[in-house]
Amino acid sequence: MHILVVVNTAASAVTPRRRDAVLRHLALGHDLDVVGTERRGHATELARSGLAAGVDAVAVLGGDGTVNEVAAALVGTDAVLAPLPGGSTNVFVRSIGLPRDPALAAEHTARSLGRRRVDRIRVGTVDADGAGPRPFLCHTGIGWDAALVAEVERLRRQPPRLRFTAHGGPRPATVPLYVRAGVRTFVSGWDRRRPSLYVGSSDRAVAVDGYFTLVMNSDPYTFVGPWPLRVAPTADRHHPLTAVAVTDMSVGSFGAVVARAFLGRRGLRPGPAVAVHADVEELTVTATGPHPLPFQADGDHLGEASRLVLRSRPDALSVVDPRPPSRQR
Repeated sequence: MHILVVVNTAASAVTPRRRDAVLRHLALGHDLDVVGTERRGHATELARSGLAAGVDAVAVLGGDGTVNEVAAALVGTDAVLAPLPGGSTNVFVRSIGLPRDPALAAEHTARSLGRRRVDRIRVGTVDADGAGPRPFLCHTGIGWDAALVAEVERLRRQPPRLRFTAHGGPRPATVPLYVRAGVRTFVSGWDRRRPSLYVGSSDRAVAVDGYFTLVMNSDPYTFVGPWPLRVAPTADRHHPLTAVAVTDMSVGSFGAVVARAFLGRRGLRPGPAVAVHADVEELTVTATGPHPLPFQADGDHLGEASRLVLRSRPDALSVVDPRPPSRQR
């Protein structure tokens, strides 16, 4: 195969040594073109240029945000997305069954591409205030969840007391950093007195007021070290979206929600503090307060909007499938 390799050199886990190891494995049986990103959004441009040059696949060494950017260029084409772990968490990479080690993941990927093991999946799209659909592979968060992500990004940009990355990039998105951001946004960064958004569908099957919502295209929501945080285990890349709305952010109720997401294998179930709707093809999230809603896709904060339309797009993207044939769909 002719593979374009997009490398985010600023990603927290990308070092020259790891990059070189990845390239050695991918080059076994494949022709490579290697490019590096220089700014946010650049990966989409590079992937589109690769498509114009006729590449068969685009491998991505970076975090979930870089994978999302490349996917934006590949949706609706036959080119194969081959994500590799280069970020702090690598949710999508791990959810499709690739190992966390970049070189080992590249070895699996090269073998799977050589054998044409590809999975055709659905993607979600989010259209913020009519700006046009942007795809997401894992989830979109709207409301408090996105405010937390924005706080994490702010903290990562702060100059650390000790340099965490050899290339001078941002701090890794570690568990302590997320805990710090979560506590800060919960205590003082979000109005927990009244719901700030309405989640609805045209057929009225979904109709709920909440403080934030997670719209899931796959499971899990994220990983905490080796452990998955499972919000909606039934969410699947081959089925429509699952919407989870938190309707009570009092300390006791929200604490129970978080504990269940961490400890329960079944994820969150409908109850006094949570509304769950599965197999949703389209829904709309509208701000009900005086301020627009922050939103994020696949862990990248994308701004604010007053009205967001989310849809499930079937048969949208080809992704490398590292699983053995007996476990493939």
